Amino acid sequence: MDFRWDIIGEYLPFFLKGALLTIGLSVGAILLGLIFGLLMGIFRISPYLLVRTPFIWYINFFRGTPLFVQILLIHFGVMPMIMSEINPAVSALVALSLNATAYIAEIFRGGIQSIDRGQMEAARSLGMTNIQAMRYIIIPQAFKRMIPPLGNEFIVLLKDSSLAAVIAAPELMYWGRAMQGQYYRVWEPYLAVAIIYLILTLSLTYLLNYIERRMATE
Repeated sequence: MDFRWDIIGEYLPFFLKGALLTIGLSVGAILLGLIFGLLMGIFRISPYLLVRTPFIWYINFFRGTPLFVQILLIHFGVMPMIMSEINPAVSALVALSLNATAYIAEIFRGGIQSIDRGQMEAARSLGMTNIQAMRYIIIPQAFKRMIPPLGNEFIVLLKDSSLAAVIAAPELMYWGRAMQGQYYRVWEPYLAVAIIYLILTLSLTYLLNYIERRMATE
């Protein structure tokens, strides 16, 4: 097989630029997902049916439909109603954030419910409100248990960001497809993209393992 290193070198600046956008999309989506996922996870366990039902259906929709379809719906259906000039990167960020929120909400729900109910009762007996008990007692304990699934979600989100190439968001996979389309070659662009994704995911895995070990010793 005639492997052409020269075209990889030619596209390397574009791959690096795409990797930066991939990282930015993933970090932005996970941060927004953490914020809204925490709120949704708390409302998800509300004792009131009318409060938790909308969030249950939100989670069911985004966990039960392909992210690929969600990206297309948001980019071609939702964003034109909000923005006059549609930016594919913004559409990708919105889609990834909404998707991550659903999964992270379930992670928070499971983590919170894994804490013994006696912890809440003890906090209430000390005069804390439900919000104070959640903030100072329940969530700090639950968060340590949620680090592994949250890390897995971040890794999955990093890889799933490649689907944004379908709406021409110039992330890593977009440039792989551009290189393939220009030179009509498969091995060079997609192996280069695969290796960069592997480096990103392995780096993130080592970082998450380090954080998990640090949290376990505290």
